Amino acid sequence: MKASRVKKKVAGNGGLHLNGLPFREGELVEVIILSREEEQNQNPRSPLRGKVIQYIDPTESVAQDDWEVLK
Repeated sequence: MKASRVKKKVAGNGGLHLNGLPFREGELVEVIILSREEEQNQNPRSPLRGKVIQYIDPTESVAQDDWEVLK
């Protein structure tokens, strides 16, 4: 199954216009519409705030030679 994400604003008449989708003409698709809160202005001092962070092994110890700040 292919997926495509598009962010659009609802028009004054409550409609949406989607074009340039990566699907063939006549292909059956499912449309799910979710409301999104307005994106907050990024704080230049905190560029990672609100970003997803994944720790592969958060409890693993780090050797002193592995710290980039010490190099």
